[in-house]
Amino acid sequence: MRLMASTGTTYTEKLAKRIRAAQGHEFCDVIIKNVTYLDVFTCEWKQGDIAWFEGVIVGVEAGLKAREVIDGSSKFLVPGFIDAHVHVESSLLMPASFQNVVLPKGTTTAISDPHELSNVMGVSGIQFFLDSSLKLDLDLRVMLSSCVPATHFETNGGGAIEADALIKLIDHPQVLGLAEMMNVPGVLNADPKILEKLQAFKSMPMDGHCPLVRGQALSAYASAGISSCHESSEYEEAREKLSKGISVWIREGSVAKDLDALSPLLTLATSTTIGFCSDDRNPLDIEHEGHLDHLIRGAIRNGVAIEVAYRAASWSVARHYGLDRGPNRVGAIAPGYGADLVLLDDARTCSINSVFKSGKNVQGLKAQTGSAFHTGNTIKVHTPEAHDFNGVSGNVNVIGVHNGKILTDHLVLKSDAKNVARFTVLERYGHGSKPSNAYVHGFGENFEGAIASSVGHDSHNLSIVGTSTSDMKVATEALIQSGGGFVVVKNGQVLSSLALPLGGLMSAAEPASIVKSLTHLRDASRSIGCELTEPFLQLAFLSLPVIPSLKLTDKGLVDVNQFKIIPVGV
Repeated sequence: MRLMASTGTTYTEKLAKRIRAAQGHEFCDVIIKNVTYLDVFTCEWKQGDIAWFEGVIVGVEAGLKAREVIDGSSKFLVPGFIDAHVHVESSLLMPASFQNVVLPKGTTTAISDPHELSNVMGVSGIQFFLDSSLKLDLDLRVMLSSCVPATHFETNGGGAIEADALIKLIDHPQVLGLAEMMNVPGVLNADPKILEKLQAFKSMPMDGHCPLVRGQALSAYASAGISSCHESSEYEEAREKLSKGISVWIREGSVAKDLDALSPLLTLATSTTIGFCSDDRNPLDIEHEGHLDHLIRGAIRNGVAIEVAYRAASWSVARHYGLDRGPNRVGAIAPGYGADLVLLDDARTCSINSVFKSGKNVQGLKAQTGSAFHTGNTIKVHTPEAHDFNGVSGNVNVIGVHNGKILTDHLVLKSDAKNVARFTVLERYGHGSKPSNAYVHGFGENFEGAIASSVGHDSHNLSIVGTSTSDMKVATEALIQSGGGFVVVKNGQVLSSLALPLGGLMSAAEPASIVKSLTHLRDASRSIGCELTEPFLQLAFLSLPVIPSLKLTDKGLVDVNQFKIIPVGV
C-alpha cells in the first residue's frame, strides 16, 4: 500500500519529483544563492546555494534552477529555532496567536507541555492543544502532562490525570513523549502511579524537572529514564546533569532567567546536549526582547561561539526529541531536511531578514486568532470579606522573593516588618475553601495596595498579594467578574486589569491588545511601589510547591525542601 499525500499524489511520486529537482531535472521552488550557511554537523560556516522543493531542502551546491531566486550574499542562513520547552498558556495567547508572534522571531518548532490548561480542565485541556497543533504552520509538538496536579498540596480543577488517560493520547501524531516530571519525591520513592507513567513512556523522551537536585538523588532520578531538565539555575548543578546524561535546556522566561549563569557551560563539546527554552514568556517580552532569538543574542553576548549558539537553538533539540529523523525531519541545513530556515542580516546580533517554515516565507503565514474555544467562567468562588485576608501575626515564616528568580528563600520575620506584605491563595474551583494566608517579602519597601492573578502555577488558584485587606478584596472581586486575569488595585480602585477568560489563563484578543494591557499593568504596579520587573508571572510561581524553598498553596504554606505543609506562625 502506497502512502497518499493530501493532494492525491503518492509519496513515491512526490519523492521521485524531489530527486529529479535535486539533480536539476525539475525546477526547485526557491534557491538562496551565495549564502553563508551553518553546517550543524561540523559546526562550521559554509558557502553555498540552498535550494528546496515542496518544503524540503534538495541541494546546497550551485547548479540547480528555481522559480524564485533570493540573493544571499552577505547574509547568513541557520536552521529554524526550536523551543525545547514551553507552556503556550503562559504567553496568555491562544495557539494561533502564539504562532503569529513567535514565527517572525525565527521559532519554527515549539515543544509544549499543556499542563496549565489541563490543571484547569483535565484531559480536555491537553486535547485542545493536540487539536490546535494540527491547524498551525508552526510545528507545535506536545509532551503529555505528567503531573496534574503537580502535588497533593494543592487543589486543581481538572482532577488527577493518570497513566491510563495519557496512554489513550500517546499515538497522536504531534505527541513526542512525557512532559516534565515535577514529582521528584514520587520518583525517588518509587510511587506506583509515577512508575506507571514512566513505564508507559519508557521508549519515548521523558522531560525532567529537578531544580537543585544533586548527587545520589539526581542519579536515582536519571536512572528512571528522564533525559532533560530546564530547571537548572546554577552552573555546577547543570554541569552535573550533563555528566549524568540529562540534557540541559537553558531557560530565559519572563521571570526565570538562567542564561547568564549557564552560558559558560555551552561550548562546542557540550552543544549536542544543551538547548534553549522560553518556558514561561509573555507577549510583551516577546515583542520588546524576542523569543529564542533573544536567548541566542544573549548567549553570543556572553561569549558563546556564534555557530555553537545556533546549533544549540536547533539541531541539538531536534536530535534529542528525534525530530531529525523520519520524513519530516528538521534541525539542519542539508538535503532531505525540511526548509525551516532563518535568514540573517547579521549572525552575531541575530538580526532576522526572513523566516521560512516548510519553505514558505512566514510573512505570508498568519493563523486566524478567532476561536470557538470556550471554557465558561472557571472562577467559581465568592469574594471573601476583607478580614478573611488576615493571617497570623508576630514571628512568621515568610516567602522571600528575588526579582527574576522563581526560587524563593525561607525567611523568619515579623509580620509587620518592612517590605513584608500579605499573601493569599484562594481555591477557585467551587469547593468553598477558606483563603490560605501567609506573608511574602520582596515586592518593595513602598509597596501599597494589591496585585492579584488567576495564573498560579500549576493549579491556577487565585493569588493575591497586598498591604491592604480591603484592596485585596477588591482585586479578588475583579478577578472573579472577569473570569480571571491580572489586576492592580489601590485605595479601593482598580488601576489596571487584563481579562483572561479562557480558563483564567488565556485571551482570544489580538497580541497587540494584550501587549498594551501588560504595559499598562506594569506601569500600574510600579505606581503602587512594586519593585519586581514582571510581578504577575513572579506572583504565579509563588504557589508552585515543586520549586524551593517556600511556597503557598490553597492548602497551606509548603516547605518544598521538606515536602510538607508547615505553620505560618513560628
